[in-house]
Amino acid sequence: MLFEVWAPNARDRVTLELNGTGHPLERDAERDDWWTGVVPAGDGDRYGFAVDDGPVLPDPRSRRLPDGPDGRSAVVDHSAYAWRNEAPKLRLRGAVLYELHVGTFTSEGTLDAAAGRLGELAGLGITHVELMPLCPFPGTWGWGYDGVAPWAVHEPYGGPEALKRFVDAAHGLGMGVVLDVVHNHLGPSGNYLPAFGPYFTDTHHTPWGAAVNLDAPGSDEVRAYFLGSALAWLRDYRIDGLRLDAVHALADTRALTFLEELSAAVDELAREQGRQHFLIAESDMGDPRTTTPRALGGVGLHAQWNDDFHHALHTALTGEAQGYYADFARAPIAALAKTLTHVFFHDGTYSSFRGRHHGRPVDRERTPAHRFLGYAQTHDQIGNRALGDRLSASVSPGLLACAAALVLTGPSVPMLFMGEEWGATTPWQYFTDHTDPELAEAVRRGRRREFAEHGWDENEVPDPQDRATRDRSVLDRTEREEDPHRRLLAWHRELIALRRTLPDLTDPDLGGVKVAYDEEDRWLVFRRGDLRVAVNLGKEPAVIPLGSNGRDRVLAAWEPVDPPAEDGVLRVPAESAVVLSDG
Repeated sequence: MLFEVWAPNARDRVTLELNGTGHPLERDAERDDWWTGVVPAGDGDRYGFAVDDGPVLPDPRSRRLPDGPDGRSAVVDHSAYAWRNEAPKLRLRGAVLYELHVGTFTSEGTLDAAAGRLGELAGLGITHVELMPLCPFPGTWGWGYDGVAPWAVHEPYGGPEALKRFVDAAHGLGMGVVLDVVHNHLGPSGNYLPAFGPYFTDTHHTPWGAAVNLDAPGSDEVRAYFLGSALAWLRDYRIDGLRLDAVHALADTRALTFLEELSAAVDELAREQGRQHFLIAESDMGDPRTTTPRALGGVGLHAQWNDDFHHALHTALTGEAQGYYADFARAPIAALAKTLTHVFFHDGTYSSFRGRHHGRPVDRERTPAHRFLGYAQTHDQIGNRALGDRLSASVSPGLLACAAALVLTGPSVPMLFMGEEWGATTPWQYFTDHTDPELAEAVRRGRRREFAEHGWDENEVPDPQDRATRDRSVLDRTEREEDPHRRLLAWHRELIALRRTLPDLTDPDLGGVKVAYDEEDRWLVFRRGDLRVAVNLGKEPAVIPLGSNGRDRVLAAWEPVDPPAEDGVLRVPAESAVVLSDG
């Protein structure tokens, strides 16, 4: 078997330790700073590399870390897995995504346990499961954004074989799998990359310290490292798409950016495999060039999360106005209308949170709606609250139903956060399991200090290191058997079925979306083709001058609603939503 490692830090030698025996590697004559050697080995064999007189460390490209980030790597034979199901050919245009955290989706917190629940999501109408990061991190429980081995699968979740079983099961049910990957930083504990070479640079600084080296000396190999990792998920695990965490934090001044290079490589792999691979960005830049095709001068990512829609919807539902919600909260129904039609709220407007103008307009005539994801809740927007409280803790079932209608019938690709479909009341809190006592205490103090500065009693903020914090965040499926949860679940299923069967709801034409609203009476109605969706967020019935051609039909309604009367007026009960067809 060929063992190889990029180690420009090595002065004299690199040694492979395989099953306790040392094997000197040789410099590669064709590639600078690469060391290679052919040694007999098989699936599961443990190994590591020592640079000069340093300790034996895990392979930077570890495919498996059975003992965690501080242990030896293990050989993985990807060809040994016998795939049962072909990947379905699914497009983003008709997708309904479901964000899922493996560690709290079930009490077991494993990929196999999650796979056993995939039938529920297929029955709901979900087309793609979006897994939060799976790369190894110290300890057992965590969100996954502190991963340190971008080629491997967290062992407590089940390791590489379990991920293949999960993807295989999803494909067998006709669903795709999207994986959240982190290229902008690695975790603070268990990261041994600096021992091998310049994976990080002080040229730029990020909230996590030194930046990943995408443009300084040595960055060619670092870019190839992360690009190879991304392609490995798509190739070796048959993942259908990747969600790229916080691409705005990728410090990259090169003319050909890492994201463009990644986009081109993913498109080429999709062509080779006859698949539908795609990349979804999390971006705070408000820049439509992120999803503009490369041929038109864009970065070429296939879609991005739209936090502006979330913020507008959240303020309209809750009335919250702190932090980045402030600009949206001044006229939340108007903000919601703008994000439904023009995508970004901040499209060159002044952002009081940033203290400057922000964003750029989306070309509604040339940009398809499925370039953007719309959602009412995500792991970030719940878990970064002091108590990890969901919308269900703040608003009525009727308003949750309105949120579902806006997300699932709106122009963007809809995404749900696990449990949202039944209005789960379990919180989703920030939890960690750092094995370094000093780091654990620093995280604990930092979390409490952060929210104390915003007026919270430190004693009310959950301890991230307490196992109970993770356990409180596990979904309680027994809720689904009782109202209003049972009713909300049926409502989500009904709306997703409409999206699947009515072409107007997957029409990519942003320019065709028309909106009317009343800020004071808190109602909004938008039109997509022959369909109209009306929501009343107010506490009193709304009288909406809808107009009528006499052929209106109610397709779905949270509370009983009659079609518009002869006067063209639609009467919608308080905190309710209705979908109508006038075709």
